Amino acid sequence: MLRILLFLGTNVAILAMLSITMRILGVDRVLEESGGLNLNALLVMSAVIGFTGSFISLFLSKWMAKASMGVQIIDRPSSATERWLLDTVARLSEEAGIEMPEVGIFPSPSPNAFATGWNRNDALVAVSAGLLQNMNADEVEAVLGHEIAHVANGDMVTLSLIQGVVNTFVFFLSRVIGHVVDRAVFGNREGYGAGYFITSLVAQFVLGILAMMIVAWFSRRREFRADAGGAALAGRHKMIAALRRLQQAQPEPLPDEMAAFGIAGKGLHELFASHPPLEKRIEALQQAA
Repeated sequence: MLRILLFLGTNVAILAMLSITMRILGVDRVLEESGGLNLNALLVMSAVIGFTGSFISLFLSKWMAKASMGVQIIDRPSSATERWLLDTVARLSEEAGIEMPEVGIFPSPSPNAFATGWNRNDALVAVSAGLLQNMNADEVEAVLGHEIAHVANGDMVTLSLIQGVVNTFVFFLSRVIGHVVDRAVFGNREGYGAGYFITSLVAQFVLGILAMMIVAWFSRRREFRADAGGAALAGRHKMIAALRRLQQAQPEPLPDEMAAFGIAGKGLHELFASHPPLEKRIEALQQAA
């Protein structure tokens, strides 16, 4: 879950920054021709902004993860646990057909792990201190297999492409809506008034929420696939045992930058969740068996 939330948070921040910068520089004025809207120019600009934000966040994902989560990279193992961790990741990576990723531990009492990186051969796999303390070796191995499967499946790149597409449509449609409201409601025929900018911002916010739902839906689909990959690498019974252990854990409250995903109400929470409920993931593995 941390992998997805870090990526989404970075991407949203970059998208907002690019949008504001383009407006300050007056690029929006280029879209207007004799009172009309140059849809071709708008679509090109939307794609540039949408995919630029998405891919910048992808390339910064490892750095952001290390900085925000306090990940300590294991260069030289200082304990038997760290040696086992490196050896296990190396073995699973070889079986998955990817290069050995960086391995690290981040200081959190809650059992968790994530993988990130701009491509499958330059990745980072990190586990929390709480994961190592609360799970046995078989369960940790399954969690590592799950994260290695994410890397091998290219999930971060896939998510970047999906995020880039939805960003493009959010930016494009919000400007079209702003243009229509500015002309039809406020009666402007030349230039853009306050109605255009306010409406565009509101539309971008609303459409951005819908876009988050779409990205979250794709993310949930990828989690089932990563569970299957983890089961193939570490063993199905180990993967199921690890998920059951997570069911018993009491996760710590989300940090401020992730709190927006803890929406009150079960229905809304499920729409924004990056992961399916653990019981559904366990059921899927049991049915596959």
